[in-house]
Amino acid sequence: MNFWKRLAVLAALLLALASPAAAERPLLTIGVLKFGTASWELDTIRANRLDEEGGFALKLVELASNQATQVALQAKAVDMIVTDYLWVARQRAAGETLSFLPHSSAVGALMVPASSPIRDVADLRGKRIGVAGTPLDKSWLLLKAYARERHGLDLDAESRPAFAAPPLLNQKLASGEMDAVLNFWPYAARLEAQGMRAVIGVDELMRGLGAKVAVPAVGFTFREEWAKANPTLLAGFAAASEKAKRILATSDAAWERLRPIMQAEDDTTWARLRDRYRAGIPAHWGDAERAEGAKLYALLAKLGGRELVGDAPTLPDGTFWPNVRY
Repeated sequence: MNFWKRLAVLAALLLALASPAAAERPLLTIGVLKFGTASWELDTIRANRLDEEGGFALKLVELASNQATQVALQAKAVDMIVTDYLWVARQRAAGETLSFLPHSSAVGALMVPASSPIRDVADLRGKRIGVAGTPLDKSWLLLKAYARERHGLDLDAESRPAFAAPPLLNQKLASGEMDAVLNFWPYAARLEAQGMRAVIGVDELMRGLGAKVAVPAVGFTFREEWAKANPTLLAGFAAASEKAKRILATSDAAWERLRPIMQAEDDTTWARLRDRYRAGIPAHWGDAERAEGAKLYALLAKLGGRELVGDAPTLPDGTFWPNVRY
């Protein structure tokens, strides 16, 4: 064996001694959307070997839709998924004990062309508004509540809402078929990169309706029975997740590395996606954020009713996993 081969073998042995082999670490399986933005954090965990540091091995299972991830979690095909805490609360109220760790408070925005005369929510009277999702979309409920409370405007009766998939809404705004679109944050960021303008962000709607701190609406969701059976694994993941968030908040090099999976058409889109993602990274997670989450839930339950939250008009205890804060 020549010198270089011996050196390679020695390096491999030292690496094996320095960190436990993946087979020896407990496996954490997370169901993700193939092009979902949560994968950026999870990829950062693996690239920085934060899973090894946390004593677990991370496996990602790509699934086709949010509904598919939810079914996979309920069928125990994965340990964890990324979803919003309203769904977690509804399932918990129905007897399925799911719980939630924060991932992102990024939501979305009401977008218009740069030359649009729409400058405020009051200007939406009579306008064609594209809304991502359904009439029960959280952002739409909040926009309606804000319009009614601040401007005495009933958007259901005094505007022309249309509900569609996010990519289609972006196309319709660009073609002039819509006057404004209320879209999820990655699609709003892409519109910004094309020169479109934000009238108001969903985070601003929340503050306008009384929110004091940002609420991470989307998070890592798991079964409580699994968490209680794997406390060390969950704690290791929570620590790795928090470290990855700080890397993404501060390191431009980390975002350069993520370029291939971000599907950014150009540098401007890449920068907008990076900046809007960073804006949604929770700075804190503790009692204040949990309390604000419960208040927001109660407001949405009032606005959306049983069709939105089922039999849980208030946030069920345990929706937010209690043993993590930063």
